[in-house]
Amino acid sequence: MIVGSAITIGIGGRTLLRDASILVNPGDKAGIVGRNGAGKSSLISVLVGDPAPEVHSSGDVRMTGVVGFLPQVPAPGGLGLDPSGFSHVLSARRLDVLDAELTEARRLMADNPTTEHIERFTDAEEHFRSLGGYEAEGMLARLADGLGLRQELLLDDIDSLSGGQRRRVDLMRVLFQEPDVMILDEPTNHLDVPAKRWLMDQLERFRGALLVVSHDLKLLDRSITKVLHLADGALHEFKGTYTSYRSQLSERLDLQERVAAREGREIARLSTLADSMRGSTARRARVAKSIDKRVERMERVKTADVRRERASKFRLPVPPRSGDTPLEVTSLSVAYGDSKVLLDVGLALRRGDRMVVVGRNGAGKSSLLRCLAGVQAPTAGTVDLGHHVELGYFAQEHEQVDLDKTALDNVDDSVLTTDAERRALLGSFGLPGGLATQPAGTLSGGERAKLGLAMLAAGQVNLLVLDEPTNNLDPPSIAAVGDMLSRWPGTVVAVSHDRAFVEALVPTHCLLLPDERFTYWRDDYLDQVEQR
Repeated sequence: MIVGSAITIGIGGRTLLRDASILVNPGDKAGIVGRNGAGKSSLISVLVGDPAPEVHSSGDVRMTGVVGFLPQVPAPGGLGLDPSGFSHVLSARRLDVLDAELTEARRLMADNPTTEHIERFTDAEEHFRSLGGYEAEGMLARLADGLGLRQELLLDDIDSLSGGQRRRVDLMRVLFQEPDVMILDEPTNHLDVPAKRWLMDQLERFRGALLVVSHDLKLLDRSITKVLHLADGALHEFKGTYTSYRSQLSERLDLQERVAAREGREIARLSTLADSMRGSTARRARVAKSIDKRVERMERVKTADVRRERASKFRLPVPPRSGDTPLEVTSLSVAYGDSKVLLDVGLALRRGDRMVVVGRNGAGKSSLLRCLAGVQAPTAGTVDLGHHVELGYFAQEHEQVDLDKTALDNVDDSVLTTDAERRALLGSFGLPGGLATQPAGTLSGGERAKLGLAMLAAGQVNLLVLDEPTNNLDPPSIAAVGDMLSRWPGTVVAVSHDRAFVEALVPTHCLLLPDERFTYWRDDYLDQVEQR
């Protein structure tokens, strides 16, 4: 159960939530929705008791039972006794520590079977058994299969996994924990369609209290029973699925608009009446004064003006003209030790081409894009940029963003030389006002994505290399990014598992991994886009 009252949350001088209440009972499946930057992840961080230093909050929050938490950003190195994915998952029940203790107790008993050592081993073995230690391997195999993760990857260093593989391991940890309360921040990021369906089945069967932040509308429609809408510092509850919430919200806004208009007309009528009586007799002047007081009371309690969500619209500047062949790759290979990720990639793009790289997690997509962007050297082969090419890189985990700098300071000032110009750019990408002067590390995942796009727009790039540019973006922003790139005349290389974004991009070419086949785009490749 999750119970919160009088919750107020802010960052710097910006109030994200004011005097809010929240109740999620066992069996409830609640989805938090709102635009990027509304405060969804900050609210979750306060609920789990781990807010960033810049977040200040007040109010009362209580949770009963064991809490399982899936953060949007994974913990470097994992949470296990060793850095493997296996240890990370076992740590959800402290089985990594108990296994080490059991191994040590077994060694001591074998070396010196005293009563003390035998009792120590017996206690450790009983504790390990009671927490499901002997069934853990089978359960982990089932979870890995359901999420589409090769089981052998659990033995690898967790930081060596791709973004999609790491997401699956983090989900395995929460599900393995079998908590009473689950709080999930963007659980379907990086998941393919079969893994999403499997996860939805697990969430539907979950008997505890579930609170989830997600921009995956299919998940919200299938797996939740109420929506918590966070906007303008307030948290409103709607019963039912996401589709039901959208309908209820529209009806509520329509009603508010009608009531506000009626109140406005009445206030205007009374004000006009009072004005007409003011310069007349003393009696009529007293009546006018009485009407003024009535108008003041109505002004204090009148319905607030309705603020509907506006469609997002982003824009990239017209790029300088590049050579006819802005990008050529010859015999490129990438290996990490004995593991060969890419063997012999070759491709050539002409000015204005749009290439989508398609392949499952771990196929080498991000490694390829890092090589194209020049942030990683290939093991062999070459990447050649054509004449007058300026490359802009959008990294999947926003590595191009300096988290210690403000959003304003992250924007290059070689083209936009004044703060006013850079602030205007950030505002056009949904980062207005105080957001521009916040440290980038305090921004939400969606806001960091918008900052990364704004940083590209600040330069004179004509070749974009984009690794999952729509991750963590709300649906209106995803549509805006797709529309922006569809109208941009430069050259684009993109990795994305968002079908709607890829359709909007209107690709001309495709690189299929792990086949390493460079070919013209066909619409049937869209079915492979969502495979992860």
